[in-house]
Amino acid sequence: MKSKLYQQDGNVKGEIDLPDSVFAIEVREHLLYQVIKGYRANQRQGTANAKGRAEVSGGGRKPWRQKGTGRARAGSNTSPVWSRGGKAHGPEPRDYSTRIPRQLRKTALSAALSARAQEDKIMVIDAIVFDPPKTKAMMQLLNALPLSGTRSLLITEGNNRPVYLAGRNIPNLDIKPLSGINAWDVLDSDNIIFGSERCIGKLEEAVIS
Repeated sequence: MKSKLYQQDGNVKGEIDLPDSVFAIEVREHLLYQVIKGYRANQRQGTANAKGRAEVSGGGRKPWRQKGTGRARAGSNTSPVWSRGGKAHGPEPRDYSTRIPRQLRKTALSAALSARAQEDKIMVIDAIVFDPPKTKAMMQLLNALPLSGTRSLLITEGNNRPVYLAGRNIPNLDIKPLSGINAWDVLDSDNIIFGSERCIGKLEEAVIS
């Protein structure tokens, strides 16, 4: 499979081969569902909490005597039926995290990239250099490709701080290093941009190893 190779000014420099082991595998939707469900679950904090009748302040004695008042029987003002009483069956802190096997994560990433490659949504730029890093320069790059108005994921070879500073304030643009991407990042974006040719080789090594 091939993809267009762009220069930073948006002109097409040529074509680059995309390894079939990463960009041309079978897209298994159920596999992607399982992995993305795990990623989303791992992002949940699980800190929701409500106080039960044993945790709220109050109680200690019977509000009024059992008989003769004309009111309903009551044993404690912490009862869930009382105002400011405890919550019945309320949420408690819990751990939503789940373990996703490494090989499953790699396969899902390849499947997500293959899905975007089939839609011709993979772009490779020979090199991105911003000196100094300016948001205007990044906008010019996105408009030249053209990508303005679409949700895009820009993948850098490493922690490229100038590129990050140039694009962090742009809506619908996510910038991540190659080592930090996953299937959810790819499927959550309309276009995938690799910030250098070397990203393709390193990605193949990471997925196959």
